[in-house]
Amino acid sequence: MTDPAVPPTPYIAPTAGPVRSTNVLSIIALIGAFVIPLAGIIVGAIALGQIKKTGEAGHGLALAGVIVGAAFTFLYIIGFIIYVVIIASVASYGGYSH
Repeated sequence: MTDPAVPPTPYIAPTAGPVRSTNVLSIIALIGAFVIPLAGIIVGAIALGQIKKTGEAGHGLALAGVIVGAAFTFLYIIGFIIYVVIIASVASYGGYSH
């Protein structure tokens, strides 16, 4: 039971903390990882360093840019190797036989 002599305290809504801005390079790193994977890796690494110093938001975006950039770079290298092997095998075949 509540004591009638004590007035109820008014409800105070929780206030949001200060809004942290997102590091712009982290956004560029994630987008760049799909377009130019090596750029995603480099810009993502730079963004991670900036985020560590400034405390900005965007750590996950920068990390994703580095990871996606590395994955796409790996896939491009594997694809290039497969392409060279196919071209070499076709070239060593010697052509058509009539």
